[in-house]
Amino acid sequence: MATDTRRSRPVRTIVLLTILTILLPFGALLAGWQLDGKSSDNPDGASLAPGLALDLQGGTQVLLKAVTSDGSEITPEAMEEAIGVIRQRVDANGVTEAEIASQGNNQIVVEIPGEVDDETVALISKAAQMKFRPVLTIGNPTPTAQPSASPSASPSASADGEGDGAQADGADAEADAPVGGQLTKDEIAEQQKAVEAATDPSDLAQITPSVQARFDELDCTDPKNLEGGGGDRPELPLVTCDATGAAKYILGPVEVDGTAISSASSGLRSGANGTVTNEWAVQLDLDSEGTKLFRESTQRLNTLESPRNQFAITLDGLVISAPSLSPGVVITDGRPEISGSFTQQSAATLANQLNFGSLPLTFQVDGQNQISATLGSEQLQRGLFAGLIGLALVVVYSLFQYRTLGLLTVASLVVAAAMTYVVIALLSWGMGYRLSLPGVAGLIVAIGFTADSFIVYFERIRDELRDGRSLRLAVQRGWVRARRTIYAAKAVNLLSAVILYFMTVGGVRGFAFTLGLTTIIDVMVVIWFTHPVMELLAKVPFFRDGHKASGLSADRIEVTPRYRGAGRISAPSAGAAHAPDDAASEPERELVTAQSVTPAPRTADDGRRMTIAERRAAERKAAAGSADATQQAQNEEKH
Repeated sequence: MATDTRRSRPVRTIVLLTILTILLPFGALLAGWQLDGKSSDNPDGASLAPGLALDLQGGTQVLLKAVTSDGSEITPEAMEEAIGVIRQRVDANGVTEAEIASQGNNQIVVEIPGEVDDETVALISKAAQMKFRPVLTIGNPTPTAQPSASPSASPSASADGEGDGAQADGADAEADAPVGGQLTKDEIAEQQKAVEAATDPSDLAQITPSVQARFDELDCTDPKNLEGGGGDRPELPLVTCDATGAAKYILGPVEVDGTAISSASSGLRSGANGTVTNEWAVQLDLDSEGTKLFRESTQRLNTLESPRNQFAITLDGLVISAPSLSPGVVITDGRPEISGSFTQQSAATLANQLNFGSLPLTFQVDGQNQISATLGSEQLQRGLFAGLIGLALVVVYSLFQYRTLGLLTVASLVVAAAMTYVVIALLSWGMGYRLSLPGVAGLIVAIGFTADSFIVYFERIRDELRDGRSLRLAVQRGWVRARRTIYAAKAVNLLSAVILYFMTVGGVRGFAFTLGLTTIIDVMVVIWFTHPVMELLAKVPFFRDGHKASGLSADRIEVTPRYRGAGRISAPSAGAAHAPDDAASEPERELVTAQSVTPAPRTADDGRRMTIAERRAAERKAAAGSADATQQAQNEEKH
């Protein structure tokens, strides 16, 4: 078997591992804790401790009642779809271990770790019905005595654009519900007649006296008008506010429903020559029906003057963005791009709103309660106690089996634990990850998996020592043999974790996540810590010479002659298992051939042919006799 001839630099490897995977991440976490520490005013800030999930920390239970806008029956399929969308909203930034389940025919129970603010409750309970409407006029947010048919500026629209995308700025604040009160029967009749008489959805004739009066009286600086409410009838014009309260709008009837959005994503725009710019944008992908309707809409809008060349994206009746079309641009491929003065966060927020903006039902908050973590805390204590017992058994076994060498197992476990802790704490800060009781179980199970890697490596080294190699060569060759076994075993563990993560939900995903994470860290530790430290120990006389307390002494690894068959035995000379490095050029084993070993007989004393079992027993006896003869000869040479 060939050995790795590349020059080894174990000290540099260990230093780089410590800096890159422990010191730098912990330094970043410490700096974040100082500059952006978690507090009541900043619940998403950094903390030196990992975030805890619902079962360990407690949290808030929100009971939602599903209702349909037309009074139709709520189907199980609609409830399942609603649960999926709510789960995506709650878990949009990572594994948060929230519990979401249906209760009865029309209720959904959402349990979220920690304290939940009103914005979060609004996010999970709102209907989030997304609609695309043409802009008829825009005005200042305060009430006006005179109609404002031509505003001086649009806070939600950019002046122009390029390529095949529609342009908008970052007016994308989150909305709660439609604005405005319920329309009277007379107003509905008046608006329906105007819509029927209009030539297209952008026709200003749809602005009836009642619509104009509502527009003039609307005060978008009043927080009540930014909460949303009824009055959003898709077939009629809509008077509403920008979600930030920066402007007010009169919008035409809905032309494209939010259900036509197949997907939405945010990212940096590409320039005309294919280079990536520093401008954030939101890319939409519409289905076939949405593509057709949007093409017809843009064909009309790009012929109109500002602000009627804009289309408003409304979320529950509030305008979250109102992009304008570039002159002459018609979006025919169903892939519009919204760009402008976005930040990375605002672009991601709008993409999230567009992606999750088509809940099939609306919800009413029927109740909100605080839940404790008493049961989870008790289970955590028992789980940690079980983990400590398991860790203690691993340490005791390592020290008993490998003596001083077992301390390397303990040190490797400490390094793996430090890396795991820092990574989980960073994920809690950066992605909202929360450690649950199943996640803790995954960490406990990982103790045995991690120790298994070290045991495989140590036993491979012992095998090489039994063959009479020096410790330095045994470490090299043992690592080549051990790492294949370690990689295969860890690949199976990682594959199992990935399958569990993507095929399950809730607590099982937490278990799978920590199991996969610790598997990756295990491989990193055994490659960049355990093996380099073992290379350094091979140069220390205490281990190199096979001290009895080292765990690598001849009596511990049972260096004895072994019969190789065909009249040959392997008989390492005394001390060969711990020969110094300058003896590495000598033969690694000494074979005693048939000249000094009497071949095992093939027939018994009575002349019959021996069975296989009898012949093997005779061979072992012959091998033992040869070993005794060799030892006797060596003793005579000494005297």
